[in-house]
Order: sequence, then C-alpha cells, then structure tokens
Amino acid sequence: MTEFISLPGMPSLPVAEFAFPGPLRDQLVAAILDGSKTSTTTTVIEYEIEQEDLPLIGQQEVVIDSGGKGVAVIETTAVRHARLADVDLQHVIDEGEGDTTVEQWRAGHEEFWHSQDMRHAMGDPDFTVTDDTVLVLQRFKLISRFP
Repeated sequence: MTEFISLPGMPSLPVAEFAFPGPLRDQLVAAILDGSKTSTTTTVIEYEIEQEDLPLIGQQEVVIDSGGKGVAVIETTAVRHARLADVDLQHVIDEGEGDTTVEQWRAGHEEFWHSQDMRHAMGDPDFTVTDDTVLVLQRFKLISRFP
C-alpha cells in the first residue's frame, strides 16, 4: 500500500522510496538531489504486489532517505512501459547511476532484482527477470529539497 507523509506547510504526499535503506538508497537519493537522476525503473509486478497505483504524470512524491526522513519532492513528468529487453540508453543515462551502456545498467539492475532483499520483498525466493519482464520507466524532476 502507498505510504503518505505529511510535512509542515505541505499537503500529504505519497512516499517515493528508491531501493532499500542503505548504501544504494543513499547513492540514489544523492543523485536525485544533485540532479543527475531524473528517471527510475520498477517492474510492473512490484506495483501489483504492493497494491500501488502506477505513477501518473504530474504526481508529486516525497523522496525519503535511508533513515525514513523526507529530503525532497519530485514530480513525475513521463511514464511508459517497456520490456526489459527494450530499455534504451537515454533512460539508462538518466537514471544517474553512472552506467554508460544498456548492458551495464541491466547487469546492475538484475543484481538488485535477484537479490535476497528483493526476492523477500516480492515474496518469491526464485523471482527473476527476463527479456519480457514489463517495466515502468518513470521520468521525474526535482521540485524542492528540504534543509
């Protein structure tokens, strides 16, 4: 289920979590804050398992850090579906993780999706992605940063 967070002087907004708390989340949040991360990728099945609505253009979310603290607001600017095999280089670069090829990006994402943490979150110890896994490719812009 979608979590919401209330911040002083702002309406309640859904929470945007990138990866799991820890070093990877810290890296991704830093990339959002410095403007190098303007896209993200999620499997459609994650939305189904979490019973969450797919992102909508114009939707704003609060990005939280590894400690669960709101650090920024982002706004979705584009959403599209693609098979894993069809992810393009521009999306890869805009993820802001330093990947310079689709193959490099895919290897890193498969490592994440096949991790114990992800398999546990998915409730499937054998969860794997394939060329035909449907993904949600979300673009966003940084609206505000919190002190």
